[in-house]
Amino acid sequence: MVVHSIFDALALLAAIAVYRLVPAAAPGVPQQPWQVHRLYIGAGSLGAIAGAYLAGSANLWLMGIGGLARSIEGAIAGAILGIEALKWQTAIRGSTGLRLVAPLAAAIAIGRLGCFFAGLDDMTYGTPTALPWGVDFGDGVSRHPVQLYEAATMAAFLVVFVPLLRQGRESLRRTGFYLFVAVYAVQRFGWEFLKPYATVVGPLNPFHLLSLALVAYALVFACRELRQPCPYRQPLRT
Repeated sequence: MVVHSIFDALALLAAIAVYRLVPAAAPGVPQQPWQVHRLYIGAGSLGAIAGAYLAGSANLWLMGIGGLARSIEGAIAGAILGIEALKWQTAIRGSTGLRLVAPLAAAIAIGRLGCFFAGLDDMTYGTPTALPWGVDFGDGVSRHPVQLYEAATMAAFLVVFVPLLRQGRESLRRTGFYLFVAVYAVQRFGWEFLKPYATVVGPLNPFHLLSLALVAYALVFACRELRQPCPYRQPLRT
């Protein structure tokens, strides 16, 4: 787990670096998300921590394994719930997560490398495979390196997303966060079929269901965002 902690630190540093290198894409968009409301960071952080441990630990328990675990998908879902609840309570309109998209994609890509090098202890390995790129994590079984699949997908998303963002299209500025959530959830849904997790509905495990919920959130909120007036010029809530 020391290896995983090192990569977690590298993921945080990468997120900070990308945050500084990819500025807001339009005048009026908050340069820092915490400008939206004084409780923004607190709501997002508490939601992320709760979601990470609830989703990760629930998955372990369903597999008959005790203890606590964390999940990046659970963290994303929890942060969304916390921030959307805050926005609903304070009547804040519009998407506020654009500035977090590129840093999150970078952090996930590097963080998943930590999952890969942590091996079997991380519980994120894939199902057995005969494909030539299968990896033996120490138990004599060649497995899908699903951690690398996810890292590569999020790195590819980052490479495509940043140039598109710099083109300044209003639709992308307004729905960029929802696009990130949808892409992450769709690719995660696919990779979950290559993991030996306990299923809860047919062939679907808890993360399949969470991925579907995130896709639904992204679609509904993106459509709602595009139907309402652009909120960029409205005064920030304090």
